[in-house]
Amino acid sequence: MLLTIHPQNPDTRKIAQAVEILQSGGVIIYPTDTVYAIGCDMANQDAVERVCRLRNLDPERAMLTIMCRDISEVAEYSAQIDTPVFKLLRRNLPGPFTFVLPAGSKTPKLFRNRKKTIGIRIPGHPIVQALIEGLGRPILTTSLKTGDDVVEYYTDPEALHEDYQKLVDVVIDGGAGGNSPSTLVDCTGPEPEVIRQGLGELNG
Repeated sequence: MLLTIHPQNPDTRKIAQAVEILQSGGVIIYPTDTVYAIGCDMANQDAVERVCRLRNLDPERAMLTIMCRDISEVAEYSAQIDTPVFKLLRRNLPGPFTFVLPAGSKTPKLFRNRKKTIGIRIPGHPIVQALIEGLGRPILTTSLKTGDDVVEYYTDPEALHEDYQKLVDVVIDGGAGGNSPSTLVDCTGPEPEVIRQGLGELNG
């Protein structure tokens, strides 16, 4: 199903429709403030495993990422954040950044890879914020690559629907997507380290 939602003023009925799909264990493709992503309810293990299969990810090795509503929700799923890292998050979120943090005890076991880390995002996109708000907890997220050597990420939701309509439950059309992923920042060492430069310049 292709579900068109206005990117700046999301229709509450359509958001509710997408949230219902997430609550029932469905998998969705949706726009973010960087690229189009595939996601599901982080608390539904079957759905998480389905996303991992679609993206050929090994949960024991891959760093899985969740979309959070705000900093307080980040704190729920990560281990204790020290003051410098907390300030770094506050300066840069919401925004196009993924922060790698130690996974906390509330993080589902499936998310705790061998390094016991988790990726955290707070997106600056109204559709994603509305989905997280409606679901009441974070959304597992991973970006979608095209397999094209020239165009790395999907930007056209109709092309996404054509390729994934039999693999996911809904593709949300929120307009043209970006072609730059989030900037990835590892906060598990002595100092935060940018390990992938994507969209956005880190305000350190």
